[in-house]
Amino acid sequence: MLYPNARPMDEGSVIQKKAARLRIFGRVQGVGFRYWTARMAERLGVLGWVRNEMDGSVTVECEGPEDVVDRFIKQVRQGPPGSRVEHVEITHLSPKGTYRKFSIEF
Repeated sequence: MLYPNARPMDEGSVIQKKAARLRIFGRVQGVGFRYWTARMAERLGVLGWVRNEMDGSVTVECEGPEDVVDRFIKQVRQGPPGSRVEHVEITHLSPKGTYRKFSIEF
């Protein structure tokens, strides 16, 4: 599995993988949240997807090295300019290792 922007580890170190599903509530549609999330994921080296939901929330599935996913979640809690994140529900998942990139789902 490739994490293109992940930090290199010392020889013999094991990278702990982490995966999560995030449900983001607030003013998160119509403000570029999906595109901002995809750019942030690519910058950090997180894999997965983001999509708008019918109820006005946004769902994200993300996977990568534990410390990188933690940083990504911290950024998503802040959101892009113009958004207002009120609440984030986090469901921890087992890493699948099947994602090859981060995509925007429609």
